Amino acid sequence: MKIAFISDIHGMAVTLKKALDHADRMNAENIVILGDILYHGPRNGVPDLYDPAQVVNLLNARKSQLMAVRGNCDAEVDQMLLNFPIMADYSELFCDDQRFFLTHGHLWNENHLPELPENTILAHGHTHIAALKKIPGGPVIFNPGSISLPKNTVQRSFGWFDGKNLSIRDLEDGSQICSA
Repeated sequence: MKIAFISDIHGMAVTLKKALDHADRMNAENIVILGDILYHGPRNGVPDLYDPAQVVNLLNARKSQLMAVRGNCDAEVDQMLLNFPIMADYSELFCDDQRFFLTHGHLWNENHLPELPENTILAHGHTHIAALKKIPGGPVIFNPGSISLPKNTVQRSFGWFDGKNLSIRDLEDGSQICSA
């Protein structure tokens, strides 16, 4: 199963469209959203490309392809506009022999791990910093970064699972940044 991972959209339709175009070109069967869909949050200024109404339209058109978890900026009012569930703090996804624990990262993350079997992939966003690393004796930490407001870099990014390998991809051209 091919899966695109996007996180921290923060209401930016232009960057969401780029991520969705990459998912289509790469033949993604599913798209996982790791939270912070519509609102930009009180710590971030209003982004130049802020268009939450268009984000709603883009995502609702793909509702059968989406799986999402709640970010710290997501609220019940957001759920009222979106036609797919977003309010779970976590979800689990099984692809063949691979187990994913999906969360935003404000509750569970590398520094506050849930109890997980070894080699589970803990997929989260929240930090806006892309990461892909193995915790010895624990999970693989997979953060696709932010498609809208990256931190510690100017590179917007998304995640990709091709059925066997994980990678972090550049949002501009889809090129691979790192893989495992």
